[in-house]
Parts: sequence; C-alpha cells; structure tokens
Amino acid sequence: MTLLTNDLATVPNVSATERADRLAAAGASWSERIASAPSSAALTYRVSGSGEGSVASAITAGKHRFLVDEPAALAGDDVAASPVEFALGALISCQIVVYRLYASALGIQVDDISVEAEGDLDVRNLFGITDEVRAGFSTIRLNISISGPETEDRYQELRAAVDAHCPVLDLFQNPTPVEITVSKG
Repeated sequence: MTLLTNDLATVPNVSATERADRLAAAGASWSERIASAPSSAALTYRVSGSGEGSVASAITAGKHRFLVDEPAALAGDDVAASPVEFALGALISCQIVVYRLYASALGIQVDDISVEAEGDLDVRNLFGITDEVRAGFSTIRLNISISGPETEDRYQELRAAVDAHCPVLDLFQNPTPVEITVSKG
C-alpha cells in the first residue's frame, strides 16, 4: 500500500500469546454484543475515493489514506499497486486474519502464515476488444504456507473453517449485488 504521506506504517511485533489473547477478547466482546443486540452484527463499511494524476485514485478508508494506480502500460504513473493487486491483497490479508482467528478458536497452533495470490485477467474486455471474456479475474490461485506443530489434517480442518468464514473469499466466490448511482457533480 502506498500512503499519501509516503510514510509506511509499522506494525508492532505481537507475541503468539498476545495475539491469542486479543483474538479471544475480540471474539468474546463480539459474542456478548451480538447476544444483547443482534442487529449490531450488521456492519456497513464506507470508503471514498477521488481521481488523481492520469488514472490514480486517492482512497480514504476511515483514518487511512492510500493511493491506487496502474502501471504505465495501462495509462498509469505506477506510483502504487493497481486495483486488481489491491483486490488480491485484500484477499490475502483477510485470509491471514481469518486463519489466525479460527486457529485460535479451534486450538490449532499456527506459528507463522504467509499467503501468495495470483490472478489471471484477460484485458481484452477492459479495452472493449471483446465481451466474450469477463472483465475480472478468470482464476485466482492462493498458496498458503503455515508453519507449526500440527498435522496436515488439522491444517486442512483449519482451511475448511477459513473457506467457510472469510468475508473477502466470499466476495470472490459469490455474486454480491452492487447498486450504482451516477450523478452530475
């Protein structure tokens, strides 16, 4: 992610114990909140953006601001990752969060996790050459590497839980209604 200030955030080191405690506390807090007010489970996220430079976008998500751009071959200035790279990054980061969450919930030790994603995209639709291919990814491949003392079967059990509960994976695997309004500014 490229921040508008060009200062990269530093993620603090967290011990496995602290991570487990934070995950357990968050899970307990959400469970209590939802039990007392089921409607509190429904969240709405808001993100805004505006055009910058050739085809870049300045995005604001809560207190975070970052740039999204395209490489020169797609008319960009290549000052930040592209929208589809951010989409793959969102999938990776959500996978890591949900792997850690469900590892803790299922008592499965994960010492380290890393994820690589590849997505195949045919740009002929983007450039209006043909509509016989989809505009988005035709295939996405995730390579998830988990280190720890558990058996392969336990990590596959964890994978099944993550596959069933990862919000961004769900976005890629299932159609989501999108309502679009265009207005003259």
